[in-house]
Amino acid sequence: MKLDSKDKLILDLLQRDALLPVLEIAQRVGLSQTPCWRRIQKLEHHGFIKQRVALLDRGQLNLGVTVYVTVRTSQHNQQWLKSFKQLIAGIPEIVEAHRMSGSIDYLLQIVVPSIDIYDQVYQRLIENLEFTDVSSGFSMEVLKSTTALPTHYIED
Repeated sequence: MKLDSKDKLILDLLQRDALLPVLEIAQRVGLSQTPCWRRIQKLEHHGFIKQRVALLDRGQLNLGVTVYVTVRTSQHNQQWLKSFKQLIAGIPEIVEAHRMSGSIDYLLQIVVPSIDIYDQVYQRLIENLEFTDVSSGFSMEVLKSTTALPTHYIED
């Protein structure tokens, strides 16, 4: 599906506020309500919009500690990876997990209320799988945080 500038603007607006009324989106992009609604439906159908969610405030949820954990393993087989995926899927404090290139195998982002609670999460990790190295870094200050993705790289 080819996207034009109106589609890109719709995506940009929705990712910043998924609760915007269709009429307001339509006015901002220069369309009437029905064609705008059809475009949104088409963007959803083609997978540009994966889902609509509410972003919660970590501070209000008592999740003021963000930990970035690097993991290295000597196990590079499908069974270990499957076990690792199952393990991290069962730990809700792990909000992101990435398989990396380079000297680090995996990078985890963990949110918890305290270092003590992080230690409990850490213990759950290491008691279930074998790792070569697990290293933690605590975020001291958030300089930028957004869920908004740049839309200007979509080809017209």
